[in-house]
Amino acid sequence: MAINSRQVQTQAQQQVQTLSPQQILAVKLLELPTVELEERIHSELLDNPALEEGKEPSEQTEDHEDDYTTDEDGEPTSGEYEEDLSLGDYRTEDDIPDYKLQENNRSKGETPEEIPFSDNVSFYETLKEQLDMQELTPEEKQLGEYLIGSLDDDGLLRKTTDALIDELAIYQGISTTPEQLEHVLSIIQDFDPAGIGARSLQECLLLQIKRKENSPLKQIEYDIISKCCDDFTKKNKDKILQKLNITEEQYNAAVAELTKLNPRPGSSMGETIGKNLQQIIPDFIVETEEDGTINLSLNNRNIPELRLSREFTEMLDEHTRNKANQSKESKNAMMFLKQKVDAAQGFINAVKQRQQTLLSTMQAIIDLQRPFFLDGDESSLRPMILKDVAERAKLDISTISRVSNSKYVQTNFGIYPLKFFFNDGYVTESGEELSVREIKQFLKECIAKENKDKPYTDDELADMLKEKGYPIARRTVAKYRQQLNIPVARLRR
Repeated sequence: MAINSRQVQTQAQQQVQTLSPQQILAVKLLELPTVELEERIHSELLDNPALEEGKEPSEQTEDHEDDYTTDEDGEPTSGEYEEDLSLGDYRTEDDIPDYKLQENNRSKGETPEEIPFSDNVSFYETLKEQLDMQELTPEEKQLGEYLIGSLDDDGLLRKTTDALIDELAIYQGISTTPEQLEHVLSIIQDFDPAGIGARSLQECLLLQIKRKENSPLKQIEYDIISKCCDDFTKKNKDKILQKLNITEEQYNAAVAELTKLNPRPGSSMGETIGKNLQQIIPDFIVETEEDGTINLSLNNRNIPELRLSREFTEMLDEHTRNKANQSKESKNAMMFLKQKVDAAQGFINAVKQRQQTLLSTMQAIIDLQRPFFLDGDESSLRPMILKDVAERAKLDISTISRVSNSKYVQTNFGIYPLKFFFNDGYVTESGEELSVREIKQFLKECIAKENKDKPYTDDELADMLKEKGYPIARRTVAKYRQQLNIPVARLRR
């Protein structure tokens, strides 16, 4: 019996949102910290002859356009940056505050004092060195570098394959497939230390077990993690013995080996390789005066002003005026000039947009966390999420996320990553909003002081929190405890 088949062609209308090259450039610049922006600008100056250092004539007197000042009510103030040589409201030069003198030095072209801030470097460079030793295509190397940069501090990869493919398309302009991504990830998972690049704790432990020499004990370890991982983390020995049909002696020997594995291979690199120091350059400078006025400025000390090359623009104007009587060569020259000038102007606009977005975001954070910037007390940090800042700054949540991801701010009380100011809130039945960070801190203190022979249960912890003024449910206590990587009571003995 013959089967008839036919093809049917249909039309469907679909809205697809795409980013323009200018929008993609703005997003990329927004994510860069100050040091990387300096490198990006210098690279652009070398690549595009239509772009050069220096201010436009109309900007020569606008030396403080990137400074924000707010008073104790959070309102912008004016007149903070008058002529540097004037004493203003001060009787003598000795009365002028230090921050004013620092600004005077900056305006005279002097380089401000370096503010060193030490931090443990990530394992990115070490893994990149191992990546460079592999025989990879240029596309595979790009994918490898992006995957390494996407690892969390503990060395695990928690982004989904779909999310990574989308990010590569938007931010890197790279089109790839899940199969290509998995192939490159498998190469990274062979790097040292063992377990790096795993997508879960279970995969991390399995990767480490695979590198051991073959033995009966290795197979038992592998079976415990691959088949009974949940029971192993909960110490359900009897269930494991029954499932795997092994003796208690074999189980104890395997567990002794499993406890030697590292669930955070990325963190261990700081111990085995040595802790290096990296100077963190703050992206923002926030100075608080004694009267409660808060001054905000971008740390642009090594970032040059940009302008269009007058020579290029004049040549383009001349070609445009003589457009009617142009040869083919002249038209090609005009197209080249126009492309370079448009690219330069687009880059200048993107840099200015970045500066405005950064200032708007940081100002919103200062307004929402004003008590902290006045006294530096962490307990005064109020619950704040990305949405709160986005609404106040009138920006998209994704924009706030990009700004806060890798930026630092220098305050009177130290240098902090912007992520430090974000913390969830817990709303009680009476409508009172409490800081989750504050609750977690008290929870850690309670557990640290407990009797290890008889640790507190989640119910007991909930009662203690309630007495302290944090009326949260037992299941919420369990959730916060898990987020703090604190095991249940029977595993804390």
